[in-house]
Amino acid sequence: MRALSFLCAACAALCAAPAAASEEDFNVWTGQFIFFNLDEDKKWYARLEAQERFTDDADRLGQLLLRSFVGYRISDAVNVGGGYAYILTDPVGPVEVNEHRIYQELNVTLFDNGNGVRLTSRNRLEQRFYEESDATGWRYRNLVQFIAPISEHNSIVLYTEPFIGLNDVPFNRDGVANWRNFAGVSFPISSEFSFTPGYLNQYVVRDGEDRIDHIVNLAVFGRF
Repeated sequence: MRALSFLCAACAALCAAPAAASEEDFNVWTGQFIFFNLDEDKKWYARLEAQERFTDDADRLGQLLLRSFVGYRISDAVNVGGGYAYILTDPVGPVEVNEHRIYQELNVTLFDNGNGVRLTSRNRLEQRFYEESDATGWRYRNLVQFIAPISEHNSIVLYTEPFIGLNDVPFNRDGVANWRNFAGVSFPISSEFSFTPGYLNQYVVRDGEDRIDHIVNLAVFGRF
């Protein structure tokens, strides 16, 4: 419970701290995530995902993300793997950014009481390549997520995730570049699919005025 208290306090602090930022935007993000095993022993698995991010008061598709991942389960609590992602960013204005990303993940279950209460950590190291630049950006992300049942079928989902640049090149800021905090509820759709709507707060650090994104986040998960 101490870990949960820390996670909730961090989310509250991050949502309240950026009050001085003058630019805010309303977004709607949708995501589709598919998990499936690659062998009979269920040691190897794959994850495929697509995310559509409607920005500028949710008026246009500002970003499209396609990501793939192959992982290996070392134990019930630890798995590792790597993958590739393509991200098209199309902000208002003439600049369109085509990003290719290679990344490695270490996923750890920090706590599991066997009755649906879980605390997990996803550690992701990214190498970011841009068609518009010769530089390579290095970034570390740590998503800490808490899940707990709130009814017979539904669970609350909370997470916090800082994005930390490890070098300073075009399109990749050194240090904390942005921070996401999420609160939502998971609903089962069928034995294979679930739906998790919620609120995502994103604080973006910029050279000028920082930005806060208020996001309706709608995610569908399929597990086979």
